[in-house]
Amino acid sequence: TMSSKRSEAVQVVVRCRPLFGKELAEGRQRIVDMDVKSGQVTIKNPKAPDEERKKFTFDKVFDWNCTQREVYEGAGKPIVDAAIEGYNGTVFCYGQTGTGKTHSMEGKDEPPEMRGIIPSAFNHVFDAIDGSEGKDYLVRASFLEIYNEDIRDLLAKDQSKKCDLKETPDTGVYVKDLTTFVVKSVAEINNVLHVGKKNRTVGATLMNADSSRSHSIFTITVETSEVLEGESEEDAHIRVGKLNLVDLAGSERQGKTGATGDRLKEATKINMSLSALGNVISALVDGKSQHIPYRDSKLTRLLQDSLGGNTKTVMVANLGPADYNFDETMSTLRYANRAKNIKNKPKINE
Repeated sequence: TMSSKRSEAVQVVVRCRPLFGKELAEGRQRIVDMDVKSGQVTIKNPKAPDEERKKFTFDKVFDWNCTQREVYEGAGKPIVDAAIEGYNGTVFCYGQTGTGKTHSMEGKDEPPEMRGIIPSAFNHVFDAIDGSEGKDYLVRASFLEIYNEDIRDLLAKDQSKKCDLKETPDTGVYVKDLTTFVVKSVAEINNVLHVGKKNRTVGATLMNADSSRSHSIFTITVETSEVLEGESEEDAHIRVGKLNLVDLAGSERQGKTGATGDRLKEATKINMSLSALGNVISALVDGKSQHIPYRDSKLTRLLQDSLGGNTKTVMVANLGPADYNFDETMSTLRYANRAKNIKNKPKINE
């Protein structure tokens, strides 16, 4: 059908956290304004107060008063619904460390209203399965992180082992020997997340990385089998939706973090995969590039399908509102603004 070939833009939403204790104590001013109704973000340069303010418009904006629920409904839910129908979906969080990426993606388990996109997605998937009739479901989960351009399977028995990326014409890019667990309930998939997060901190001590120095990708695969009326079991329609939940490393300039030696090397590697991501976004949107540099980093290879491919993608850009973060906030807004122009061609995987 025509509709399956229709291209659709990557959805970009921006979330700004409130000023917090230290910033308030220091008398920092908020330089970001947000108009939730029109999806507009305005930012003023604290060093040039008379300069005209920069304006950006996004698919949705969430200000410092927004709830976790609103963010999920606006940014997560449509993608999770699509994955249950058999589309590939990706939600990724981008922004400087300390702007609330992990709060947006994970939040806190209790109370329920503090849950982020990942746990809300877990509940959503299993609620949808419980509420449907005449279909059989198989749900699988995997969890990996990319640190210093190495891929670690966060669910593997042996945490010192690194994984290789492979590519086949049929399946595209995949991680060789990645552990996947079949999960039958919210409790089971939460357990998988929990084990992976524990291993992430184990890796952090082994390698002196903290979670904001690495990218993580939690993948939920939903396989649906449906036998239509009057058809036999053999003719079951199988659909496979793949949902990637991505928490990217912090995008700060080295100068800010006082990085030297190993830390600097690591920051350069992180920035390398983030700048590779930026280059992929630029190449996709300028329309002139014959070549999209997906192969420049592990991250962009793994997200290849999410950017310009067969996937519905939402990018959640997280901002800090304080004057001293003007440069980082500005660069996050520019990055997010470019990503709005990426066109994907999602189709159901049957």
